[in-house]
Parts: sequence; structure tokens; C-alpha cells
Amino acid sequence: MDLDELRAFVAVVETGSIVAGARSLNFARATLRRRLDELEARAGVPLLHRTAHGVTPTEAGSVLAARGRRILQEASALLSSVREVGAEPTGELRFMVPVGLPPEGVTSLFAALRTKYPHLSLRVHFSEDPLGGLLEDVDVAVHFGTRSPAGSWVSYELLRVRERLIASREYLRRKGVPKTLDELAHHDLLAWDCPDGDATIWPTWQGTTLRVVPRVISPDIHLLRRCAAAGMGIAFLPDAEIPESDAPADGLVPVLPNDIGRERPLRVVVPAVLAEIPRIRAVLTEIRAFLARVG
Repeated sequence: MDLDELRAFVAVVETGSIVAGARSLNFARATLRRRLDELEARAGVPLLHRTAHGVTPTEAGSVLAARGRRILQEASALLSSVREVGAEPTGELRFMVPVGLPPEGVTSLFAALRTKYPHLSLRVHFSEDPLGGLLEDVDVAVHFGTRSPAGSWVSYELLRVRERLIASREYLRRKGVPKTLDELAHHDLLAWDCPDGDATIWPTWQGTTLRVVPRVISPDIHLLRRCAAAGMGIAFLPDAEIPESDAPADGLVPVLPNDIGRERPLRVVVPAVLAEIPRIRAVLTEIRAFLARVG
């Protein structure tokens, strides 16, 4: 298959018109049309519906466009891996990370990456569910849990975090320390809304569950932690114990540590076509080294 023909076809599908596709590739329209005609001749079936309002892919064209994007990405990754052999990581790295990671930890990690690789640029997006949408424009996605995104991805476990109950000493002095699971019903509860769970059902270390009625539910772990530190209630959330420079003087303490809780992996996924690129491997190695230092 001719990559230039495929690139022309994908550009037209993504832009919705031959004019826009030619402009995006800096091609003459006649050149683009010729490559589209040659690709359809190779395929032996129509790939595009052409109308006065633009072009749309046929059923066969939709299949080719989806697979074609991956082929073009693989070709680009192959060239990048050759160019980057033995070279310092450069270029832009696109991260997708969950909302609510400790700002101090995230800042320190990115500072460590920039210090070690000063020619590397970072584009960081936050999401309630990093695996919940399309990841076509992501190089590295960090997420909690064991799920994997659809498609061809490589997944690595970074560490395991313990979900547990925490509260401020001030709240516990005011409301009392619960001694049993039943006593939690008399407390103000704060719950993490994780992508693959139910914030109103908390797991026990004994393998059972406890249904609760939280006063605050949020996907933002850091927000819940700050709410707990402000004395708003008892929070159930992942607690990696990464220090926070703005933590209150009295801190947060565990509640019912032997009753409520579970372990959950923090994982990183990268597109399979990028997994062996030296830049990606170097960054993953540095992330693991950073977590080992702060863990």
C-alpha cells in the first residue's frame, strides 16, 4: 500500500472535503484527487461518497480510515524510533492523567522529567476517566485500576495504592472516632467517584461491602483530601502517602484501617506502536525512578 495515497485518503476523511484535505497536506487538489483515485483502484471498491456538500467515507472507506490511521501512526513511530536511537529525548510528549493526583507529586514528577530531559516538551491533560474517551492524541495515559483501553496498547503497573478512610484530628475530636462500620452511618462521609466503581459502595478487607450515603462525591482525589483536612468528614480515597507541602499542621489520620479499604493499581498505558520508541522508554524509566524515590 502506498503511504502517500493512504495519507491523502485519511486527510480527506478527517477534514470532510477534498479542498480542506489538500490544504492540510499542502497538496494541489489535482494531486490529491489523483492519489484518491489510485487508492480506490487498488482497493477495488468505492471508498468515498462525493456530494456537493463534501465527502464522506463509504462503509469500506470507514474501515480503511480506521486502520489507515494506525498504519500511518506505526510508520511515523518506526521513523521516530530510528531517529531517536542514542539521542536525548526531544519533542512533545502528550500526557493524560486523572484529576486529583497530589499537585505536589505531579509537579515534582514533571520537574524531574524536564530537568533530566530539557529538550522534552510536555502537554498535560486531566480527565475524570483517562481511559473513557478516544486516546488518539495521547502518548502516555495514567489511570487507576486494571482496565485497558480499546485497541493496541501496552500497560505497565507503576505502583499499588491503598484506598482507605482518612479524617482530620479536628473532625474526630468534634464528631468522635467510629469504632465499628455501623457507626459510620452517623458521620459525614466523603467518597471518591472512581471511573469503574460505585461511590456509595465501600469495600471491606473481609471481602464484603458497605453501602453508604456520602455527603460529598467527587472524582477529584485532591479535592476530597482537602475537604477531609478542612474537617468536613471522613473520606474514602486512594492514599499514596506522597507528601503535600501545603498539608495542615495536624494532618490526616486513618480511620477503621483494618475494616474499610482495598488496593488498586496505578498504571500507565502507551500505544503499542510507541512502546519501543527510545523517548517513551526513557520517560517511563524516569517515572518509575521518581516513584521509587518518593515511595
